[in-house]
Amino acid sequence: MISKRASLGKREQRKAERREAILNIAQQSFLEQGYDRTTMSGIAEAMGGSKGTLWSYFESKESLFEAVIDRAAAYFRADLMAALDPRGKPETGLLRFAESFIQKITSDDAIALHRIVVGESPRFPELGRIFYARAPGVMHDLLAGYMAIQMEAGTLREDVPMKAAAMFLSLCDGGHHKRVLWGVEPYSDATAKAEAAIAVEHFLRAYGPAA
Repeated sequence: MISKRASLGKREQRKAERREAILNIAQQSFLEQGYDRTTMSGIAEAMGGSKGTLWSYFESKESLFEAVIDRAAAYFRADLMAALDPRGKPETGLLRFAESFIQKITSDDAIALHRIVVGESPRFPELGRIFYARAPGVMHDLLAGYMAIQMEAGTLREDVPMKAAAMFLSLCDGGHHKRVLWGVEPYSDATAKAEAAIAVEHFLRAYGPAA
């Protein structure tokens, strides 16, 4: 006889799988059609269910978009923060971080999402708020935490960690990423790695410990 706990466990697993399927469909729709043209009705149809079923998971298109961003950002953060070992030298950790960061923000999906947020935020201001809160804002805070540890250890010059993190992120996303975003050039792994090295070099000129 199947226990009540096992039955509830299977039910929760099915719900989690259903939610993941909805997010996959929604992400594809947002990236391909944009926020405005993506509809809850269209997502319900693509998932083979009713709008009532969809609304039982997400109460609005805004909450669905937020969940898509939150899931993508969680994967993004996990990979990037793994590069930042506070016990290692900052030049090593920051280089690994910068290479991974530039590669991720210039991926096809990241570029498409960036264009959606920038292009549709004037009509849907919630997009910019959601995107910043769930992605760049959190990444900035996490990187600042790493900077604070390194500053306390004396391996980086003491300053406001949030300011140092902002400078480093700007160095990382101001070159190749922008040119890919604007359609000036295609993504190049070699260029991304070269720019990561330059970003670390310039950052350490400003924040490396005094000799």
